[in-house]
Amino acid sequence: MKKWKNITNTTKAIRKKWLLLCIVMCFAGTQILYGQASWELNLLRNINPMHPAGTVWDGISTTAKPISVLIPAGIMTAALINHDKNSKQKAIEIGASIFISAATTSIMKQLVKRDRPANVYADIYPDKPDNGYAFPSGHVSVSFATAASLSIQYKKWYITLPAYLWSTSVAYSRLYLGQHYPSDVLMGAATGIGSAYASHWLNKKLFHKK
Repeated sequence: MKKWKNITNTTKAIRKKWLLLCIVMCFAGTQILYGQASWELNLLRNINPMHPAGTVWDGISTTAKPISVLIPAGIMTAALINHDKNSKQKAIEIGASIFISAATTSIMKQLVKRDRPANVYADIYPDKPDNGYAFPSGHVSVSFATAASLSIQYKKWYITLPAYLWSTSVAYSRLYLGQHYPSDVLMGAATGIGSAYASHWLNKKLFHKK
């Protein structure tokens, strides 16, 4: 009975997380299909300054992709040195989540083809020109995939809290730098978290030991 109770609780938790992700995705998709919401554009205008380049947020934004690569690489290096199979598996799962999020983001960008806000509105000031598509944010996607994977693997507040603070800072930085709409950032976070749980599910299916 205890075993079934644990399975039921786990299933409910997963359903709640996926429901939240679906709500975020539906919200973001609505912004794309039915036009730019005024509140979203106003929020971006309030966050984005006239000269965002060279600020602390510019620096935080640049950490998204390097840290997302360095974390699984560092865990894998330590695992190989210490012959730790468990840590090796964790590194693979974290790396897979980042790969899934990056691939999913790239596909969605090509499907939606949403222009960046600075290329549409003259009163949005980017830190640098970028003609790539905006929806969803790749920086936010990989950073949240990293944070979510770390929280799944280690379940320690002193790992989970800094990880999510960092990924949230990256999300804010993309708005501050004028590179994305709020819905781009929300979908990036949803994609990253969803990719982490997808990677975890695949890992359990492929490598779970009875």
